[in-house]
Amino acid sequence: MLTRRQFFRGAGAAMAAGTVNKYALAALPEIVSTGATTTQAPLEPPNGRPYRPVATLNGWSLPWRMRNGIKEFHLVAEPVVREIAPGMKANLWGYNGQSPGPTIEVVEGDRLRIFVTNRLSERTSIHWHGQRLPNGMDGVSGLTQPAIKPGQTYVYEFQAQRAGTFMYHPHADETTQMAMGMMGLWITHPRDPQLLRVDRDYAFLLNAYDISPGSYTPKVSTMLDFNLWTFNSRAYPGIDPMVARLGERVRIRAGNLTMTNHPIHLHGHEFVVAGTDGGWIPPAARWPEVTTDIGVGQMRAIEFTAAAPGDWAFHCHKSHHTMNAMGHNVPNMIGVDQSDVAKQIASLVPDYMAQGAGNGMEDMHAALPDNTLSMMGGAGPYGSIEMGGMFTVVKIRADLAHGDYRDPGWYKAPRGSVAYLWREA
Repeated sequence: MLTRRQFFRGAGAAMAAGTVNKYALAALPEIVSTGATTTQAPLEPPNGRPYRPVATLNGWSLPWRMRNGIKEFHLVAEPVVREIAPGMKANLWGYNGQSPGPTIEVVEGDRLRIFVTNRLSERTSIHWHGQRLPNGMDGVSGLTQPAIKPGQTYVYEFQAQRAGTFMYHPHADETTQMAMGMMGLWITHPRDPQLLRVDRDYAFLLNAYDISPGSYTPKVSTMLDFNLWTFNSRAYPGIDPMVARLGERVRIRAGNLTMTNHPIHLHGHEFVVAGTDGGWIPPAARWPEVTTDIGVGQMRAIEFTAAAPGDWAFHCHKSHHTMNAMGHNVPNMIGVDQSDVAKQIASLVPDYMAQGAGNGMEDMHAALPDNTLSMMGGAGPYGSIEMGGMFTVVKIRADLAHGDYRDPGWYKAPRGSVAYLWREA
């Protein structure tokens, strides 16, 4: 939980654009910033319309202030350092100390004022992806507004009109800014907090980076060959679990701002697709799945009942997307006799292990270059979990308290319920 927040004011930020002149003398809302990498407890609304908040996976929600009946937020576009997973950090661009930026949570009917300060070295803007709003607030630089220059603060004003799961991201030098991590979640809750009620509501963005081992800054010209596939700019084993009490109704919202689609798969349970970019699907029209494909620029919300205790895998089903820092030009040596050449290489590189020579990925513990991650290798209760990237665990427990989001540790399976080695009598 965000028990302590760093507050600081943006000094000398320029007010710009005609609609904001009347607010030029008003003090800006405080800038709330954090570099925390763990999932923060849902932000309970201190004022305004009531709603049931979301838990942003490895993220947090942005506080606001109420001013004359208007909900005011302050976003700061700025360089950030994001830990992708323990052992690797990346120089990214984001908002308020993080990439992705903080989740913005509002309620249908809220009147909104969002201050956006640019601390980048180039111009930017923010597009409110999926929102109904006046054309001049849509955030496409050059088309609907002048770009926000470094040092300037622009103000966006509109009313939240439609409940659903949305995003925000730049429409200025997109290939650079989005490749550097500039994005965030937007949740508009229904007016009635009992409508579409669930017990736990998780949200995150799918994003990807191309960062060479030993370097810290993503390549911004990559189109397809990304080597780090992430949930909210975290790669497993740096992604937190999503926890639930046995019998609870769970919602997971995911938005895709990568360059490809992602078939997201949940083990041990079937779910219904409950929402898309266009809003909530009427209950009678929802359909069951165990895998749902999320296209580029799309959102999906799934819902399921946590019916079976255990540690259930949740991941993208593209196999290369559950690996970290993977090279794409490696020949397949399975079936090739490597014994002689392996001995020669081992004399020069003591940690060398030949692929396909009886060694699983969990056995390959060669030294890594600086600031990168092994392809796979989160430690599980029964050995190495041969997954990385877009992978985490849904942890369901009968004794978990309602509202408790802490990691309960690994599941202790009842005796006789674990797959076992066959030994003939």
